[in-house]
Amino acid sequence: MRWTASVLAAVFLVGCSAPASRVADRGNAPAPAPVPGAAAPTSASQATTARSELRAAGDREVLHALSRLTYGPRPGEVERVRALGLDVWLERQLHPEKIDDSATEAALAELATLRMTTTELLHAYPRPDPQLRAKLASGEMSRQEMQERYPMEKRPARITAELQAAKMVRAVTSERQLQEVMVDFWFNHFNVFANKGDVRWYVSAYEREAIRPYALGKFPELVRATAHHPAMLFYLDNWLSARPDFTIPAGPNRGRKAGLNENYARELMELHTLGVDGGYSQKDVTEVARAFTGWTIERPQAEGRFVFRASMHDTGEKTVLGRRIPAGGGREDGERVIEILTRHPSTARFIATKLVRRFVSDVPPPALVDRVAATYSRTGGDIPTMLRTIFESREFLGEDIYRAKIKKPFEFVASATRALGGRPDAQGGMALARASAEIGEPLYEAQPPTGYGDRAEVWVNSGALLARMNFALGLVSGRYQRVTVDLPALVAGADTSVPAVVLDRLLAAILANQASPETRSVLAKHLADPQITRQTADDRGPANTDVAKLAALVIGSPEFQRR
Repeated sequence: MRWTASVLAAVFLVGCSAPASRVADRGNAPAPAPVPGAAAPTSASQATTARSELRAAGDREVLHALSRLTYGPRPGEVERVRALGLDVWLERQLHPEKIDDSATEAALAELATLRMTTTELLHAYPRPDPQLRAKLASGEMSRQEMQERYPMEKRPARITAELQAAKMVRAVTSERQLQEVMVDFWFNHFNVFANKGDVRWYVSAYEREAIRPYALGKFPELVRATAHHPAMLFYLDNWLSARPDFTIPAGPNRGRKAGLNENYARELMELHTLGVDGGYSQKDVTEVARAFTGWTIERPQAEGRFVFRASMHDTGEKTVLGRRIPAGGGREDGERVIEILTRHPSTARFIATKLVRRFVSDVPPPALVDRVAATYSRTGGDIPTMLRTIFESREFLGEDIYRAKIKKPFEFVASATRALGGRPDAQGGMALARASAEIGEPLYEAQPPTGYGDRAEVWVNSGALLARMNFALGLVSGRYQRVTVDLPALVAGADTSVPAVVLDRLLAAILANQASPETRSVLAKHLADPQITRQTADDRGPANTDVAKLAALVIGSPEFQRR
């Protein structure tokens, strides 16, 4: 099967790089092309295919919404959303607190670190004893002895591993799909690198306290929550930033001079609010940095909570984007800066552009960006209202937008598992998180403050596509422990002695009959492969189609790489 995966990866790479094929009319989607060489389907298969074709036109809008607003449809989800009504479904997604998600929360119950405070994590998952590390390095202690004294389950890496598992489980199983999409979107927007120093103890609380509660709230609240959080303060070094003449009064650095650090100020304007072309100067960066002096962390390695230290703060007058902040202020200087930045027209346009890029196109349509920016300004950055502006727009439903976005590795892994009816438990979530890392997106481990990219060029290359194909093969073959998929349900009633019939059923179930003629042709050429038919050259009886391998090839298709 490796040969087949390699060949298809090379062929499908072209399809992933090219724009999504146009559909003639949103109300009249073309019927799927027949698979060359296909035998006549059984009556059950024939009836199912006919129903699929009749519904294709009406389902396209639902499919598009599920592709962009969720981590992909699960078996039967198109029918469920259609029955509920797309508008009703969307309103429910915009109010996740009204959706029962107890099954997902139950699946996460064993991940204890998700509910622990930063202080509890700092004590429960301590740093390695320097003396133990020295003994290991000198050979005085064996690795086995080190493992016994400092077991893996008590190491800080466990915190990130459980957070990664939870992210995958939620993406695959949560009923609050739009919330999960927005949590991922905003985490990348306000990215912190989990492996930088003390951030590894802070990152779980950061998502829980600073991102998740505000993902469908008001944008200024997100900025304020992230600005106060120890994870951001540590990641961008603001916890060290002080007035120029400040002398450290205690601790191992007692008596040393501290100074102004501009890292957070620069990223706050360039990446979090105004954008690189937002109209600020280097002088503004310095003034913003001065406003945030004293925003630091109380006992970073023992308590890990936000604290404002007036003794570190620069109390002089400041001017930010032409707005004067009087001398004599304290913590409120930083709060005033957040207000100035989040009310600025450049912030409205920058956030509108990023949202439109995520949900519509890698090249955001300018007219839609204008309307979303106007919505931001009118509502004070209300995220659900901005999303409605996008989802109700003609651009969102444009022919050239359908399946035009490439899935990130995380999105691909989650959507593939959902498409096969997968239900990972917490341990299965860890396995899927490792798969995402193998394909190129280790969760919570983007080092730059830009987070992971949302453009096709970041993710499309031959090596990455082959890795996706290999993941698909592993998923259908049970390689990922504690991740169950339901392949029989996808082909129920199909005659497995006829590979073409099985392929038709899989294309309907996984791609909703949206495969291009080129993809169908490529797949059809492999229907006689002994690895698909499970026949030798001497076999004269009917085929025994390998449904798993065929499903993996459908998941590896260009259409499935897109959303």
